[in-house]
Amino acid sequence: MTFSYFPGCTLKTKGKQLDTYGRRAAEALGIELRELDDWQCCGAVYPMARDEIATRLSSVRALSAAAERGEPLVTLCSACHHVIKRVNGDMQRDEDMRWKVQNYLQLDTPYEGQTEVLHYLEVLRDKVGFDELQKKVTNPLTGRKIGAYYGCLLLRPSKELGFDDPENPTILEDFIRAIGAEPVVYAMRNECCGGYTTIENRAYAKKQAQKIVDNAKACGADTLITACPLCMYNLRENTDQSVQVQYFTELLAEALGVKEAQA
Repeated sequence: MTFSYFPGCTLKTKGKQLDTYGRRAAEALGIELRELDDWQCCGAVYPMARDEIATRLSSVRALSAAAERGEPLVTLCSACHHVIKRVNGDMQRDEDMRWKVQNYLQLDTPYEGQTEVLHYLEVLRDKVGFDELQKKVTNPLTGRKIGAYYGCLLLRPSKELGFDDPENPTILEDFIRAIGAEPVVYAMRNECCGGYTTIENRAYAKKQAQKIVDNAKACGADTLITACPLCMYNLRENTDQSVQVQYFTELLAEALGVKEAQA
């Protein structure tokens, strides 16, 4: 299986290890991630204004590049996935926006939303299959009690993203089972951690993040996993660190026996 790959800014800077784990795990699963050439920041936040075209252009460039290759576009970061998938929906539905984007970019083949946008977790669930993933596990994480932290960006708006049930998601719990650990379901797993408020109101971010950690710990979790680098930062840096916080690719690489592989 071959996919175009959009790593995003964080996974090329502060989160390089998260990218490395994802690539190693993909290779172990027979997945080829072909990084896009000359990709640019997705914009980090989806622009709500319908007449805001410029901040959508980098996402369209990535989508168009994947379309030229004839490959689905995969991201590891929930923020990148959120922005790119919603922009892709705009290009599918909004004729006026398509016309304006084409006037800006002058693409050889006008882009109309034909690229399939996938989060890495969707590749594991829908392309590989969790049953097949389980067969590839060489180092099952037996005895670990792991709480899934979904946050905001993977699940909502649910009709546009189509990722999972926004109120009762299961993809991360199924992933946890596939790598041999025990999922811990707790009430605040899909509540906002306050990560976007860290710079201007760190006290609020700390309060929200600590509520999540306390809730997961009270339900028996020794670890939280997330698919969002910003959530991971907030849950690590703005809490009492009484629960370990890891990115899902790190645990995937560990379960597949490639975490310590030579780069």
